[in-house]
Amino acid sequence: MFGKSREVFVYNETKGTFLAFKVRVADSILGRLIGLLGKRSLKPDAGVWIVPANAIHTFGMLFSFDVVMVDKNFRVVSVTEMLKPFHLILPKRHAESVFELPAHTIFRSRTEVGDQLLIDRYEAVPTAAKKVDSETAAKVPLRFAGASLPDRARQETPDSAQVVLPEASIEFGSSVRKETETVQ
Repeated sequence: MFGKSREVFVYNETKGTFLAFKVRVADSILGRLIGLLGKRSLKPDAGVWIVPANAIHTFGMLFSFDVVMVDKNFRVVSVTEMLKPFHLILPKRHAESVFELPAHTIFRSRTEVGDQLLIDRYEAVPTAAKKVDSETAAKVPLRFAGASLPDRARQETPDSAQVVLPEASIEFGSSVRKETETVQ
């Protein structure tokens, strides 16, 4: 009951954006009861996943946050932006669980009703590194919650600069996939 808290990431497969990287799973009676109570804010890449839940309240909360409700297949059935303290979201039909995420996450990730989410735990273990020139590095997409690195910032890298991209094995659930970048 008081063991290590489990964390997952939340990825919007429909839009190709991350909602959060460190979402704490609240699946016990105590975990669901506490949720975000007593917290003063959420880190930009954090959140709470309340399982099971189809309604929430913000009585006793100290800050506003975004709410995403999903069905049993992790399809979005409801989104609420900037839910203020001392409010109630009534039960939503088909909602099985609720994500409480930092304010503006829904806007940044462009998440809307009907989007398919991927929720999984992960572990990244660097296994090797390779050198890549700045032209190739400029082609690598850098995205978080719908935001990508501006082209201007990418162009400010000197041509002679070398960027090192790690090669990593990333564990998704029970399968292991090797992440590599093909350089042409």
